[in-house]
Formats: sequence, C-alpha cells, structure tokens
Amino acid sequence: MEQDPALWWQALTAALHELFQHIPAEQVTALAIDGTSGTLLLCSAYGEPLANALMYNDARSICEASYIDEVAPAASGAHGPSSALAKLMHLQASLGPRARYALTPADWIAWKLGAPLGVSDAHNCLKLGYDVIARRWPDWLNRLGVRRELLPEVVVSGTDIGTVSATVSTQLGLRVDTRIVAGTTDSTAAFIATGAHLPGEAVTSLGSTLVMKVLSEKPVFAPQYGVYSHRLGDLWLAGAGSNSGGAVLRHFFTPQQIAAMTPRLHPERPTGLDYYPLVAPGERFPLNDPALAPRLAPRPADDVEFFQGMLEGMARIEQRAYQVLAELGAPYPVSVRSVGGGAANTSWSLMRARLLGVPLITPAQHEAAYGAALLALHGTRLLPAPAQPASAGGVQPA
Repeated sequence: MEQDPALWWQALTAALHELFQHIPAEQVTALAIDGTSGTLLLCSAYGEPLANALMYNDARSICEASYIDEVAPAASGAHGPSSALAKLMHLQASLGPRARYALTPADWIAWKLGAPLGVSDAHNCLKLGYDVIARRWPDWLNRLGVRRELLPEVVVSGTDIGTVSATVSTQLGLRVDTRIVAGTTDSTAAFIATGAHLPGEAVTSLGSTLVMKVLSEKPVFAPQYGVYSHRLGDLWLAGAGSNSGGAVLRHFFTPQQIAAMTPRLHPERPTGLDYYPLVAPGERFPLNDPALAPRLAPRPADDVEFFQGMLEGMARIEQRAYQVLAELGAPYPVSVRSVGGGAANTSWSLMRARLLGVPLITPAQHEAAYGAALLALHGTRLLPAPAQPASAGGVQPA
C-alpha cells in the first residue's frame, strides 16, 4: 500500500484554495497538520521523496517486524509489520545513503509549508519507536541497525516549529508570519475536536471499526490488546480498537437497507441474541484472539431483529472495552462522546447508554481537521471546545 506524497500536497493546496473562497487567507494565524499514524516517507537532505510513502496499512515488512519483536520492549508502539519502525528498516535498506529524513505525512506537509526538515511530534513518532514516557529515542534502536540520523527531532504536539515560507505565501496568500505548529495523528485530532478534556471523558468512534479512547491521569500500555497512550497536555489518551463495527453491518446490508430499518428498531426491547459481530475471524480488543470466530447465529427471519442484535453485540463490545481499559489502569468513563457514521443512530445510542451507564454527550465537532485547528489555536494548552447543551435523559447522539 503506497502513495505518492505529491498527492498530499495537491490535496492540501486544493482544500486551502477552496477555504480561501470563504475566508481571507491573511486571517489565518497558525496551521497544524494531522496525518495517518504509521505512514512513513524517506526523503533526501532537500526534502525530495526517494520513493512512494508506505501507508499505515502496508504490511510488507514482516522480517523487520520479527527483528523488532526480539529487541523492543513489549509496551513499545513499534511492534507489527505495519509499524512505522518496520517500514523505516525496510526503506533504509533499499534506499541506502541517499536517505536523510524519515518523515510522517504531517511532518512532510509542515516542511512544504515552511517548517524545518526533520521535526516531528511525539504522537506521530509512537509507532516509530519513540519512548513517550522517557521522551527520547531509546537505545535499543541501535541493536536493530536503525540509522539514528534519519530519526526526527521530536517535540510536543502544539509546539511552534516554524513559519510559512515566502514561496508558500505567494502561492496560497498566507502571511509569512503564519505560524506552523507541530501536529498530531488523525485519531488524536478527532478526539481533540470533540471537546473531551477531563480525566474519564471518553470518545467512541463508530466507524468501519470500533475505537474506544479515554483520558487518563497515567499512561496505559497493553500491546497484547493494541492499547497505547499518547501524552495530551497533562493527561494521557489511552485506547484501542475492535475489529467489529460498521463494516460488519455493510457486509449484510446496503446503506439503504440500514437507513430503512433504523426507525424500526426497539432499543427498549433487547433481542436476547448473543452476537459477537465480525466480518472474518480474529479480534484485537477487548479480546485478544486472532482466531476468534464471528458469532452471528441464530439468525432470525426478521432482518430488523438481526440488525438490532448486531448493534447490541457491538454495544457490549464497547462496554467491555472500557471495562478492560479500567482494569489496565485507566478510569472508567464518566461520559462518552460518539463520532463516526454510527453516532447518528439514536436507537443505538440508547442501547449503548443503557449498557455503559454513563451519559452520551454530543461532540462539539466531528472532524479531525477541527481538532488540528484547535491544536494550532491553543498549542500545548489543549482547551476544550465549546460545550453543547445536553438533551433529555443525558443521551446525545451526534
């Protein structure tokens, strides 16, 4: 899974040109970039990409991952063939001495805007092997033959790292004193966008998969579950993802069928079906079982009942996920904000709220880009977004 990074720059400039049809470019005072965690690009000393970027889901680096498993601590975020570190080991072997900088998409775009080469943020460097507790590159990287000069200088997300270049100012109309701020990963930016900012406030992403994250006063790491933590201000964002989610629903029903069945759900009448919805065998979290089989039987004749049974099963997965995070040391949620396509399903929100036993709150915003904008605005002072009024019963589907 590769991508030409030139496409990223084309997409960014197109988006900014469109934005500047609505607001004057000279009003922009700061920019921060969020990007996919685990995507890696190797560049020359002049920022020229030496090959296509290996995307977050590229898993060719199997041999490199096996070496990492022998050396890296269990709690490191660098395990697995799709980790950025495995990609770095693969690319540095093939590209040789021409390579000078290992960059994430957020790093490279920030450089294109005017930031110095070789500067990154701690969130994006977690899967590259960065030690977020000690705040340094660990010594065990030497045993893997990693060229230390390729590794970026790591700063806290929200730190000023440069200003827009004269070339970009001419091209896009931005002021040359527009600050460039160290960015973050897309999932962390999406969390920031919701307005969650206190210990125990959680966000569930109801997309193709289920991702559960909660703010904790201490870091939580459990690599057997894919649980890692990012430093967020004075707190830690702990979480992990399940293989269950909307992809299972779309495996059985079209979006039109789902839309037609949703008003016919009866959240006040549980089906009693004990489902563990998966598209294929294998689960990451809250169970760690690569051979776990989907449990979707018996299937009732009524499609609406089958649909509701799957939603109930996913709600139980979400509840158990937060219980496991609490067992590992994070707080059990005091509230949950919901993002993703499934957040609009009011009936599902009622099922989830009943199981979770905490209020479901409407996120202040849904888009990761909004979280990156807050990062640019507030820097390391991750202030909450404006609160939204609660609806009846404390349940607020997004």
